[in-house]
Amino acid sequence: MIQRQQTLWLLLSTAAAIFSFMFPFVVGDEMQQNSPSPVRTVIDAGSNFFLLLLTGGSLILSTVIIFLFKNRKQQIWLCLLGILVAGLLILLYVMEMNKLIKPIPALTSVLPLFILIGYFMAYRNIRKDEKLVKSLDKLR
Repeated sequence: MIQRQQTLWLLLSTAAAIFSFMFPFVVGDEMQQNSPSPVRTVIDAGSNFFLLLLTGGSLILSTVIIFLFKNRKQQIWLCLLGILVAGLLILLYVMEMNKLIKPIPALTSVLPLFILIGYFMAYRNIRKDEKLVKSLDKLR
């Protein structure tokens, strides 16, 4: 059913992915080749092609998983894929942050972590539902 707990966790992942397009992850200075002084750089989900691709993929994936409530096995596999994508997203953010001279993390730098937590908690709740259905089938 759509009203299950995993839906709320997947909505958290969806909302965090949307907000990561709007708010910065880190702000810092970056040296440009043509400029002698550093340039202020803001890194968010749209600042790099791979960040854009992974965040957009995570957004679409979490939205699709919500509507696959009748197929729990597929939901489990897609949640595991979402955990992998969210982990890669955090890794890419850290790599981009290390390119800056004086990185200052924003308060909204926890958004990619919320994406990962949402997928993980949804995975846990889908597994609980699967175990519950199997135990009820044994009773019949």
